[in-house]
Amino acid sequence: MAKRKESTFERLKKGQRLNRREKREVAQRLNAADPGLEVVNRDGAGVDIGNESHYVAVPAGRDEQPVREFGSWTGDLHRMAEWLQGCGIHSVVMQSTGVYWMAVYEVLQSHGFEVHLVDARGTKNLPGRKSDVQECQWLLKLHTYGLLRSCFLPAEPIRRLRTVWRLRDQHVKEAGRSVQHLQRALTEMNVQLHNVISDLAGVTGQAIVRAILQGQRDPVQLAGLRDRHIQAREEELVESLRGNWKEDVLFELQQALEAYDFHRQQIAQCDGRLEEYLRALPSREAPAPAAPTATPAPASSPSPRRARRKPRKPKGNQPAFALQPELQRILGVDATTIDGIEVMTVQTVLAEVGPDLSAWKTERHWASWLNLAPQRDVSGGRVIRHTREHHTNRVGNAFRMAAQSLLRSESYLGARFRYLRAKLGGIKAVKAMARHLACLFYRLVTKGQAWVDRGAAEFERRRQEREFAMLQRKARDIGMTLVPAA
Repeated sequence: MAKRKESTFERLKKGQRLNRREKREVAQRLNAADPGLEVVNRDGAGVDIGNESHYVAVPAGRDEQPVREFGSWTGDLHRMAEWLQGCGIHSVVMQSTGVYWMAVYEVLQSHGFEVHLVDARGTKNLPGRKSDVQECQWLLKLHTYGLLRSCFLPAEPIRRLRTVWRLRDQHVKEAGRSVQHLQRALTEMNVQLHNVISDLAGVTGQAIVRAILQGQRDPVQLAGLRDRHIQAREEELVESLRGNWKEDVLFELQQALEAYDFHRQQIAQCDGRLEEYLRALPSREAPAPAAPTATPAPASSPSPRRARRKPRKPKGNQPAFALQPELQRILGVDATTIDGIEVMTVQTVLAEVGPDLSAWKTERHWASWLNLAPQRDVSGGRVIRHTREHHTNRVGNAFRMAAQSLLRSESYLGARFRYLRAKLGGIKAVKAMARHLACLFYRLVTKGQAWVDRGAAEFERRRQEREFAMLQRKARDIGMTLVPAA
């Protein structure tokens, strides 16, 4: 009979077990020669986060066993904190591994430790370090000499807001999948409703689908449920509703509709909790007035279409309550005055980083953290290649979506995006425009530097002036002069 593998809990209860070779290797690494760097964190510890257990390393001489393994359950986490206190540790560093670090972070913080959360990319694993014991020692060494940079963590109220906003986003995506399921079931019965109306989740689509599930099969009666804003003719709608009704597919349609209703109910509950958390956030005073980033349009030109637009009721996937006034109160400014940045974009930024952007010293640091800055490998003052990092950033993606919405905008920023798109291509233009929008948002929130739209015509005029100056400079370099055409 095969021997049962003992669990992590049972193994740790028996005590730490290191053979002679492992103890000798640990001592050699801890007693390595001084690399000649300044010691920044003398009373630090390194924690390698795992699923079932965590390895903790303290400086040599603090304990007979400077590397220990602790379980992931709460009791062992408190025992880890007590052991670190007994070793005279004041600061602890750990990697942001999944969600496993959160419980360790909270327990160590509750015991008064200065906890540093770092990105695994910043540790740059060296060849030969394969075990968890070596990893925690490597973190300890980097932290001792101050070679690690802590990750950004928002305050606790913002983290609660972020949790609900991300959960709501998941429900919105699941509701969208349910709508696709509805469309698939209708298409299988040859009910071509999606070719006549634009949205099955709208008033007309939901009324017709629910009537079908209640037993209505007459296409004329179903077509009479359409909203007056539907552009399709009633005759076309009637012909699209003649289908092959199948009992099994109708059951599938019923399941898809119930799933959609469930997710809409979950979204409504998230909206209630979201409104509660937003109201609990303090109001923020607007920054000191600064010069706008653009001069106003001439008085003779018509006012921008955006300024004439009246506030509308929440539509689409926006929360059911008045979100824009709450965001303006919390941020102290109205960020939706920047073309392309809508209420949902501002809410995403607030939920991820909060109203305070002082963690980033300049807008360049802000753009780099958003993964919107160009990544270049430079050697000898020359750019060798452009690299592309594949990690995602929710705030950066929100600004990318805002940039894409400017494609048909008649504003100054819309003209700028179309120019970049023709010059750089779609992907690079979206990143460049998203960076510009992020910098405008940073200036507005931190310095009160408002954005004033000058219109697409102003951008074209300035572009022509730049091109004309460039042609004049090139002609002057070769000893020629530009002559206007007759």
